[in-house]
Amino acid sequence: MKNAFVTIAMLIVSNIFMTFAWYGHLKLQSMKIIGDNTPLYAVILLSWGIALAEYCFMVPANRIGFIGNGGTFSLMQLKVIQEAITLIIFTLFTVVFFRGEALQWNHFAAFACLIAAVYFVFMK
Repeated sequence: MKNAFVTIAMLIVSNIFMTFAWYGHLKLQSMKIIGDNTPLYAVILLSWGIALAEYCFMVPANRIGFIGNGGTFSLMQLKVIQEAITLIIFTLFTVVFFRGEALQWNHFAAFACLIAAVYFVFMK
């Protein structure tokens, strides 16, 4: 059970880094920290640097959590958990950092479907 909590915590941290690596540059651009004329390769290198931290948590989380390594989760369960965490982290990131993005009814419908996916992947 300890493996499950460690795995989920590491997946959460990993997804925070991933979200910043993929979308953080957009916020930095809107804050004028990164200029509109910043070369794409510079933005990619910045994102890769952040993504390195993501991998430092994602890879161990999957190794620790995988049932084949003594963990709690099957490969499919790990992936669905990771996707659910990604959606939650992305939603929080969007609401907090991009205040112009409003949540719509269809977003909540998508959340319900993802919760159902987590439920179904754990069914025996």
